Amino acid sequence: MKTVVAAILILMFCIRGGEPIPEVSSGEIRRLSSFPSAFISSRNVDIWLPAGYTADKEYDVLYMHDGQMLFDDNITWNKQEWGVDEVASALMRDGEVRDFIVVGIWNGGSEYRTIEYFPQTPFESIEKVKQDSILSVFRSNEQFKLADKPMSDRYLKFLVKELKPHVDSTFSTNQGRENTFVAGSSYGGLISLYAICEYPEVFGGAACISTHWPGTFDTKNNPIPDVFLSYMREHLPDPATHKIYFDYGTATLDSLYPPIQQKADQIMKEKGFKKGKNWVTKKYEGAAHTETDWNARLAVPVTFLFGK
Repeated sequence: MKTVVAAILILMFCIRGGEPIPEVSSGEIRRLSSFPSAFISSRNVDIWLPAGYTADKEYDVLYMHDGQMLFDDNITWNKQEWGVDEVASALMRDGEVRDFIVVGIWNGGSEYRTIEYFPQTPFESIEKVKQDSILSVFRSNEQFKLADKPMSDRYLKFLVKELKPHVDSTFSTNQGRENTFVAGSSYGGLISLYAICEYPEVFGGAACISTHWPGTFDTKNNPIPDVFLSYMREHLPDPATHKIYFDYGTATLDSLYPPIQQKADQIMKEKGFKKGKNWVTKKYEGAAHTETDWNARLAVPVTFLFGK
């Protein structure tokens, strides 16, 4: 009977949302279809619940960006996925991590993803003429668009003031900062770092995977990395109550990251973070900027955040 009810619910979600529900190998997906917001455009949110989820206990929560890429490569644009359900399920089954749910927030599409994920305060610290130059570079790029100034402050307000309260009131969650984490890759890595810096009272940890430090696609005469690093220096959260994970590969777009990440690591040290304790930076030789590569090492940041 439960199987029949679950099948009916999935069908209802599919019809209402207009997009197929990801198929997962373990646990289940609960979709918030076209979740409304006063701050950004409405969008789907896919919430993964581990096998055996019950309201009789409370679960930690991982908020992840680019939610449409997390669970099912049959419905992603590039036929790749993070494999979040497989990785999380295996770690929980083996007793490596605390039980948690995953809130996969869909990005707003090519017209919105960059402006929602690009940290706003650092961008606004750049002088106006250079801001305009950066915007013109993005507008000329067909794949990655920054059609207007960043609106990541609004995106984070949606996440903190609208989505999190709904998740906490609907599901059985541990609501404290020490049980609430955020993760993403590339621009998703940037917005994850920005989230823990802007809302240190909400997020106790962040996983910033293949963090796109250059902001654009060239490091030459590029002011963006320096303003990001300056922002870090001024806004990193308290290392006594927070933990941050970074990683990067050495192939494709990730090949731009090592020199900037080294500077970020120095700031982490200066601000009192202890490597291996409340901070990790890992280099993955030969790894590229793809979901397949991120899946291959996802267990590392997940264990760092949720490890017992």
